[in-house]
Amino acid sequence: MRPLHPPGPERSAEWRRRFGDEARAERPDLSALCLLLGAQADGELNETGMDAAQIELDRLAGELPFRPGGPRSWATALAEHLGDRCGFRGTPGDYQRLDSSLLHEVLRRRRGLPILLSVVWMEVARRAGAPVYGVALPGHFVVGFGPPEQQVLVDPFDGGRVLTGPDAELLVAGATGAPLDPSMLSPADPLDVVLRILNNIRAWAAARPERSDVALWAVELSLLLPSHPARLRYDRAQLLVERGDFLTGALELDAYAEVVAAVDEPAADRVRRQARAARAMLN
Repeated sequence: MRPLHPPGPERSAEWRRRFGDEARAERPDLSALCLLLGAQADGELNETGMDAAQIELDRLAGELPFRPGGPRSWATALAEHLGDRCGFRGTPGDYQRLDSSLLHEVLRRRRGLPILLSVVWMEVARRAGAPVYGVALPGHFVVGFGPPEQQVLVDPFDGGRVLTGPDAELLVAGATGAPLDPSMLSPADPLDVVLRILNNIRAWAAARPERSDVALWAVELSLLLPSHPARLRYDRAQLLVERGDFLTGALELDAYAEVVAAVDEPAADRVRRQARAARAMLN
């Protein structure tokens, strides 16, 4: 596994600016956002590397049969091309790797998490003209083709296997213990896809306290999305304190307490006490 080193402060600031601009665009580009996200993790990824990744997606799309037919035909064509011929799929070990959440590395290794493999499926299929979208099932991301009445689901992590109704129900039951709700099969918004990727990265970093730097940039990118949980401000403040930036962390905790006070004053008091404790560490 190639070691990933983050970019320097100036380059990092530029990638974040571009990420924020793309996230606020009228029609955010999912592949561009994923590549800008990857540039925060991998200082070797530059403009040329991003262009190469986009060209690779174009190339893969160009190798698909021309408009193979309805949703099932599209699903089968993608599975044969990306899953069988190109070897894109996932393994349990991919959950332990940060590069499994980075689009440029997934394109290189042809391995990744379900959501990143789904991004590859979606971006290749979209370029080829398919009626494709992501489906954010609880615990497992898949890809859908066609309108609701003709929807065909595939699992890119399993090489693009077409899912039956019972397959999807089992995936949801395994993740939540609850039955499949039809609303779970709705197309996922691109920005929600990006937030879910960032949440996965934060979960990876949370299991590795020595990589709090990864957790911090992941939460800071999440805060650049137009819609995000307010709790992320608290999470960022906590990370700053953990990393020794006590003053900035305390200021962030105080700001979050003001937001919380409008709905939960006791919770706001607890956050204020945390801010005082962070300032005390400066003495």
